[in-house]
Amino acid sequence: QVQLVESGGGLVQAGGSLRLSCAASGSIFSFATLNWHRQAPGKQRELVTSTGSTGRTTYADSVKGRFTISRDGAKNTMYLQMDSLNPEDTGVYYCNAFVAAKGADFWGQGTQVTVSS
Repeated sequence: QVQLVESGGGLVQAGGSLRLSCAASGSIFSFATLNWHRQAPGKQRELVTSTGSTGRTTYADSVKGRFTISRDGAKNTMYLQMDSLNPEDTGVYYCNAFVAAKGADFWGQGTQVTVSS
């Protein structure tokens, strides 16, 4: 069973930046679809960004131009670079890796991001 461990969350002022990391216990990132989700207080979890093994990447409209997803297969780590943060970005961020060939879906424990105005 692959485990995903997130880090990098915290408190930041509006306009600031954070980089989230998600490290996997196994070598799956090079062929998995990688996603970052977030859940704001009182709201449903939403997909923030997704990148496939071919490199095709999508972003939610609310984060386009501000957030960047990336992966380092050699380090079994994925990242979410978040710039120009605003209070609406506050929430718990979850990394997720989906391996279609195995029907396997792995999730991190979540990391809190709080953006103050």
